[in-house]
Amino acid sequence: MIAIEERFPRPSVMGVVNVTPDSFSDGGVHLDPAVAIAAARQMLADGAALVDVGGESTRPGSEGVTADEELRRIVPVLEGLAGDAPVSIDTAKADVACRALELGAELVNDVTALRGDPELAGVVANAEAYLCLMHMQGEPRTMQRDPHYDDVASEVTAFLEERLAFAIAQGIPEERICLDPGIGFGKTTQQNFELLRRLDVLLALGRPVLIGFSRKSSLGRIVGDPGAKTGPLSASVAAAVAAYERGASILRVHDVREHVEALAVARAVAEP
Repeated sequence: MIAIEERFPRPSVMGVVNVTPDSFSDGGVHLDPAVAIAAARQMLADGAALVDVGGESTRPGSEGVTADEELRRIVPVLEGLAGDAPVSIDTAKADVACRALELGAELVNDVTALRGDPELAGVVANAEAYLCLMHMQGEPRTMQRDPHYDDVASEVTAFLEERLAFAIAQGIPEERICLDPGIGFGKTTQQNFELLRRLDVLLALGRPVLIGFSRKSSLGRIVGDPGAKTGPLSASVAAAVAAYERGASILRVHDVREHVEALAVARAVAEP
C-alpha cells in the first residue's frame, strides 16, 4: 500500500475540472466533455499531480443535483481520461464515487467528510482508494449566511479528527487519508486566513493537508474588492505558496502552470 504522502508528495498540485454550469469560478467552462478532457490533459502537462473532476457545484448558495445528473456530466470525462491520467472525483455520493473509481479515479474528495451518504465509506474502503475529508459548516446552500466559531482552527481540527477516526473505523487505512480545512466553506474571510496562519493546529493530527484557496472570494476581498465573487491569480498563487510554507501537501488550483512554477521556487528555497 502506497501512503498518500508518497503518492502525492508535497507540494503536489491538484487541477480543478468542474463539469458544471454553475461552479463559482469556472462554471460552464468545462461542461462539454471534450473541453473538460482537453483541459485536464493540459493541466497534467503543466505539472499537476492529478486532476479533480466534479459534476456538482458546491459554491455558496448552490443547490444539489441527483446522482444520475452528476454521472451524466462526469462519466464521459472519466471515460476519456481512463487508464492514463491520475484523477480524483469530487463527490459526496456513493454511486458516483463507485462509478468513478471503476473508471480509474484513485481519490475521493468528499466535502461532507463521509456525512452525506452512509454508503460512501464502504465504497472507498472496498476500492482501496485515497480519501480527502473536508470541513464544512452547514451545507453549500446556507454555509455562508453567518459562519461562527469561538476558535476556528481548533474547532475545524476537532471535527476532522472525529471524521478521521470514523473513516478508519469504516476500514479506510489512515495512510490513505488527507484532510482539508475547507477554505470558504462556512468561513468568513478572516476565518479563512486564520486557518491558513494556524495550519500547524491541523497538521498536529499527523495527516497530509490539502488546501483549496484558488480564486476564492476572500482573496479578492483581501486585495481591496469588498464585493469580490472570485480572487485574482496573483493572490491565489500567494495563498498556495503560504500554505505550502506552513506545511500543506496538496494545493487544489484552477491555474496549474503558474502554481507549479511558484511552488517549484518556494520548494527550492525551503529544500535546497
